[in-house]
Amino acid sequence: MPPTFVLVHGAFANSFSFAPLQAELGLLGHRSVAVDLPGHGFAATYPPAYQAPQDVAGLATAPGAIKGVTLADNAAHLIGILERGKRNGPVVLVSHSRGGMTATVAANQRPDLINRIVYVSAWCPVELDVSAYYAEPEMATVDVAGLASAMVGNPAELGLLRSNFRTADPGVLAAFKAAFLADGTDEEFMVFLNTLQPDENLDVGTPDDRAQPDSWGRIPKTYVRLTEDTSVPLAMQDRMIREGDALTPENPYDVRTLTSSHVKWLVDPAPAARVLGDIAALLPAER
Repeated sequence: MPPTFVLVHGAFANSFSFAPLQAELGLLGHRSVAVDLPGHGFAATYPPAYQAPQDVAGLATAPGAIKGVTLADNAAHLIGILERGKRNGPVVLVSHSRGGMTATVAANQRPDLINRIVYVSAWCPVELDVSAYYAEPEMATVDVAGLASAMVGNPAELGLLRSNFRTADPGVLAAFKAAFLADGTDEEFMVFLNTLQPDENLDVGTPDDRAQPDSWGRIPKTYVRLTEDTSVPLAMQDRMIREGDALTPENPYDVRTLTSSHVKWLVDPAPAARVLGDIAALLPAER
C-alpha cells in the first residue's frame, strides 16, 4: 500500500507553503497531506493594522489567535492527523525547520503512527533545547539581528512572536532574502514572503521534548541536508544528524542532500519530490 506523506511547516508558515511540492508528488503518484498547525493557515490572525497602509503601532498591540498555543498543542494536533492517515496505510512524516520540533514530540509520543520520519533542514533537538542551539558555534553565521529587525511588539505582552513580513524596509527585506531564498529570484522571494503569516507561537519546548531513544529512536529516519541554507546552516544540520546517530547508533539517519537554500526546495520542488519518492520506496523493506 502506498504511503501518505504528512508535511509539517516551519515558523510563520502554513500548509500553503507545500502546494508546489504536493503538485509534484501527485504527478509522481504519491499521496500527501499538508498540515496547518494550530493558529496557522485559515486559523491565523491578520490584523487590519497589517494591511496597507500599515499601522505599525497598532500591529504591535493587536491580539493574535495563536496566543497560548504550545508545542504540546501542536503535537496533539499532528497526532490526530497521523492517526487518520495511518488508517490508509504507511505514513511518512516530513517536517521542515521549526516543524521538526513538533514532529519530534509526536514521534516521542506515538512512534506506532510513523513508518519513517524525515527532517528537511529541520530541528530535532537531542542535547539542547532549540533556543539554546542558537548560542552554539554552528549558528554564528546566522543574521539574527537582521531577522529580528522585523519583529513587532513585545512577545511577553502579546503572548506570541510577531514579524512584519509586509515591511518595505530594504535592509530588512535583504536580510530575509539572504536567510531564506538567496538562490531565488527577487520575484520568487516576494511571492514566498507573502505566503508567510505574521504570528508564531512562543513555546519551544522543554528537555522532555527532545528526541527519546526508546520511542523516536525506533522509527527509521532520514535527514535531508540543504547545502545553501543560511537560516539553519549546514553545520547545524550536520550536528542534528550526529546527535541523532549518537542517540540511536543502531538506527542512524539515512542522509540525503539537496542544493537549496532554506525554502528553494519548496519554490522549485521537483528535486525534493524525487528524493521523497526514493525514500518512500524504502518502506516495504522496513515494515
